[in-house]
Amino acid sequence: MILTTTNSIEGYSIAEYNGIVSGTAVNTQKMTMTFSMEKYYAGISESISEVKEKAFEELKENAEKLNANAIIGINVDIELTTSNYVAVSVTGTAVSIIKRRE
Repeated sequence: MILTTTNSIEGYSIAEYNGIVSGTAVNTQKMTMTFSMEKYYAGISESISEVKEKAFEELKENAEKLNANAIIGINVDIELTTSNYVAVSVTGTAVSIIKRRE
């Protein structure tokens, strides 16, 4: 499956717009403050990567349910809540694409 933040994919034509899809994930383990800000930010960075990956997996699964083979116009929203939870929301348009003949 092709994923892109752009509204088109070079070399492909959009045959069908299947619908808007999203994926959302929140870390299940609350981030804790430490005496080392370096360790705290490293922990947040690692948590964001893991949560973002889960959100993208959900996004792809939802697009596959609509028989899409690509997602365009992807927007990623990352939020660190006041309770130190990381929440990631990913949204895009599921489309069916075909390779252009040259």
